[in-house]
Amino acid sequence: MLYRVAVFVDGGYLARIPRGHQVDLVKFPRHLADHISTGIDILRTYYYFCPPYVSPTSTADESRRLSNYQRFQNAARRFPRFELREGDLLRYRDERGEYVFIQKKVDVLLSIDLVRLSTKGQITHAAIVAGDADFVPAIQIAKDEGVSIWLFYNVPLHNSLWNAVDERIELTPEFLEPVLRSR
Repeated sequence: MLYRVAVFVDGGYLARIPRGHQVDLVKFPRHLADHISTGIDILRTYYYFCPPYVSPTSTADESRRLSNYQRFQNAARRFPRFELREGDLLRYRDERGEYVFIQKKVDVLLSIDLVRLSTKGQITHAAIVAGDADFVPAIQIAKDEGVSIWLFYNVPLHNSLWNAVDERIELTPEFLEPVLRSR
């Protein structure tokens, strides 16, 4: 039987894990897949992220962040079997008057892709890099379709996500070391 995995990465979650380093997004999916099964076919990596917030009168810092993100977008288009799925980054002021940023659409996009690939029989395994409980209903549908769900995680991690998946591997510094680049 041919085993095929799709890799689903919450980019905001992954970015917080390796302090002072970046994960090589070309090597990372193979590294995850090899921990599931040697030689497993990777259908595609789906990477969910938001472009940086840019105010109507953008600051120098906002312009720099946008330029860096656009370089990332251009590079990601060339990664093998890689899809960048973009949400929206919203900015608002909290009760203390400080800016707070919230990602929108990212969890829904990941959930839709997981359910779509699972119900169409395109994958036998899903590797999920996330910590959010919003994915639990989609994970349950995928499991009902026979897909084995592997969670690659670090803290913080929601307890119901931990309980929903089939297998768990912690993204420790030792686990990530082969796929890290210095910033």
